Amino acid sequence: MEFELWWLLAFPIFFALGWVAARVDIKHLVKESRALPRSYLTGLNFLLNEQPDKAIDSFLEAVKVDPQTVELHFALGSLFRRRGELDRAIRMHQTLVDRDDLTSEQRATALSELGQDFLKAGLLDRAEAVFVKLRDTGMREFALKQLLEIYQQEKDWAKAIEVARALPNADSALMLKEISNFHCELGANELARGQLEAAATQLQRALDVNRQSVRANMLLGDVRLARGDVAGAVEAWQRVEQQNPVYLALVAERIMDGFSRLDRQKDGMQLLHSYLERYPSLDLLDAVFQWELERDGPDAAYKLVREELRRNPTILGLDKLLEAALLNAAPEQRQDIELVKGLIHGHTRRVARYCCDACGFKARQFYWRCPACGGWETYPPRRSEEFDLTP
Repeated sequence: MEFELWWLLAFPIFFALGWVAARVDIKHLVKESRALPRSYLTGLNFLLNEQPDKAIDSFLEAVKVDPQTVELHFALGSLFRRRGELDRAIRMHQTLVDRDDLTSEQRATALSELGQDFLKAGLLDRAEAVFVKLRDTGMREFALKQLLEIYQQEKDWAKAIEVARALPNADSALMLKEISNFHCELGANELARGQLEAAATQLQRALDVNRQSVRANMLLGDVRLARGDVAGAVEAWQRVEQQNPVYLALVAERIMDGFSRLDRQKDGMQLLHSYLERYPSLDLLDAVFQWELERDGPDAAYKLVREELRRNPTILGLDKLLEAALLNAAPEQRQDIELVKGLIHGHTRRVARYCCDACGFKARQFYWRCPACGGWETYPPRRSEEFDLTP
C-alpha cells in the first residue's frame, strides 16, 4: 500500500483538535468546581478522612448556600442514617420527595432512601407503603427485596410468598427453599390452630416447591399424628433420612414416640440405633440415650454412650458418658465423677452450639431461620463437635 503524502498533514490536525477538546473539558470542569460551595468540597474531604461529624456540618452549610442541590440532600440523608439519626434522615429525604422539580429517576431514588430510613427505624408499615410505590419503577427488584424482608419481619407469609415469586430469581434453589419455608410457616400456624386440612395443604405446597424440605415432612408427620394416623406420621418422619440425614436428630423423639404408640418399641430402638451408627450426632445420641434409659435402665444407657464414644470420641460425648456414669456410680464415687463432669461441662457449654453456615452466628437452640443474617436452613442441626479426643 502506497503512503499518501496528505497523511502527514492529517496527523497535526488531529492532534490540534484533541488538544482543543481537552482544554474545553478542563475549563468546563474548573468552572463547575468553582461553582460548588467551598463547604461542599470541605465536606468531601472530611468524608475521605472518615470524619462524618465534620462532613455533616460542612454539607449543612453547603445546603444553606445552595438549597436546590439534590445530591447534597442525598449525601446528608445517607450520613444521618449511618449515624443513627433517623429522624433527620427521614426529614431530609421527605423534603426531597415533596419537591416538584425532581426527575422521575431522582424521585425514585429519594423514595428508596426514605423507605430505607423507615425500615431501619422499625416503621414497617410506612416502609412497606414506600416500597409498594417503587414496584412500578426502575427500582422494582430492589423494592421487592425490601418488601420481602418487611413481610418476613411481620410474619406475613402469604405476602412474602407473593413477593418472592415476583422476583427475577424466583426459580433459583435458594429462593425456592425460602418459599417452601414460608409455606411451612403457614402450615405450622394452621396446625397450631387445629386446622389440619389447611395445614396439610400448605405443607404439600412446601414439598411441591422443594421436594427436599425436611421441615415440611416433619410437620406433615405432626399433622398425620393429630389426625390419628400414627403409621403415616412415622412414615413421613422416616423420609427425612432420604432428604437429609443430618436432620434425623430433630425427628428421633417423634419416631420413637410413634413406634411406642404402635407398640413396636423394639423396632423403633433398632431403627434409632442404626441411625446413630450411620449418622452420629450428639442430639441423636441424646434421644437414643433417653429412650434406652427409660426402656432398659441405667446400665444399658451407659453401655450405649460408651460404645458411641469409642466410635466417635468427642468432648461432648465424654460429657454425656459422665452423665450416664453418675446414674450407676456408687455413693463414694459420685462426688469425684461430679467434679470431673463439672469441669468438662463448663467447656462443652462453649462448644455445644449450633452454628450458622452463612454468618457464623452461634446459638444454643436450633433455628430454621438464622436470627442474625436471616438465612433459611443455614443452621445444620449439629453442634460444634470439632473438639474430639482422637490422639
